[in-house]
Amino acid sequence: MRAVVYKGPFDVAIEQVEDPRIQHPNDVIVRVTSTAICGSDLHMYEGRTAAEPGIVFGHENLGVVEEAGDGVTSVSRGDRVVMPFNVACGFCKNCTAGFTGFCLTVNPGFAGGAYGYVAMGPFVGGQAEYVRVPYADFNCLKLPEGTEKETDFVLLADIFPTGYHGNELADVRPGESVAVYGGGPVGLMAAYSAMLRGASKVFVVDRVAERLQKAEEIGAVPINFTEGNAAQQIKEQTGGEGTDKGIDAVGYQAQAQAHGEDREEPATVLNSLVETVRPTGALGVPGLYVPRDPGGPDEQAKHGMLMVAIGRLFEKGLRMGTGQCNVKRYNRQLRDLIIEGRATPSFVVSHELPLDQAPTAYEKFDKRVEGYTKVVLHPHA
Repeated sequence: MRAVVYKGPFDVAIEQVEDPRIQHPNDVIVRVTSTAICGSDLHMYEGRTAAEPGIVFGHENLGVVEEAGDGVTSVSRGDRVVMPFNVACGFCKNCTAGFTGFCLTVNPGFAGGAYGYVAMGPFVGGQAEYVRVPYADFNCLKLPEGTEKETDFVLLADIFPTGYHGNELADVRPGESVAVYGGGPVGLMAAYSAMLRGASKVFVVDRVAERLQKAEEIGAVPINFTEGNAAQQIKEQTGGEGTDKGIDAVGYQAQAQAHGEDREEPATVLNSLVETVRPTGALGVPGLYVPRDPGGPDEQAKHGMLMVAIGRLFEKGLRMGTGQCNVKRYNRQLRDLIIEGRATPSFVVSHELPLDQAPTAYEKFDKRVEGYTKVVLHPHA
């Protein structure tokens, strides 16, 4: 089958790889109809992880069941399904507690598994014509038949639940104000989810014009951090108090500006949120941070050690929740919001392309050019 294969920093190619096969009675094989490129894929694409050449990318996958193992009972050949990016067993201590992003079974020695991602287990990614889904009864979420709302439903694999998870980590409640740092797909989903949860005012901080425009279109207040200190801009619009809650949808490759020049400053968003959120507020951090970053700007950052204003965090009595999304906790409810027309997350999708155009899509998405904000690939188009 054809698949997106990592060759090295800034280099992916479409290659023929081995077709997946049933390895366990609980497996299914899914014919992938939609698979999205994620911002976290760019970390590997840029060589900012320990990913080795040869890995097949793709953890945001939707398709139709082609073959089911003898032990699968809840899905059948022909069912349309979307899979959480988390590969989870459903029965370990963390899974039964709802922490499916930290499954203790699927990736021995590490809490958590995922498709097509470095250190997240042996699961081949779905930016391919087919993908094997283990523990299929637990990991497959059934969708309505047909192709309707395809680009909405594929976002249930990761970014829509992850944006919602940022709100959950920050405990966003109706009537509260929220600052979201990062206007990429996850940041826009976090802002959108805050509104679904009844937030009174939502700010989105970024500098990319298309992202800020999208934020404004959904009713958020755009804040361009190149036009002045973002925390100060937000305080000026909240009576000097700051927001009730804050969400980091950027992670460790955060950018800062000094004297008109860009520089990477991994802790800048965390420290900005500490200043943005009012005393006794809370921060949600779904943005990715890693324990090892070969491209870190200094020796500490290369080992995941950042200069975070912990003293100020303590002084203000702020709470902080972190960690990747437990997709299974949210995807069924979010699916039903889509079905009933209460949520349309596909507003973030800028391009739908055949699989063969993935190398160009990666390049343009990484450079944030030509309006590339979220790309959905169709392997069988």
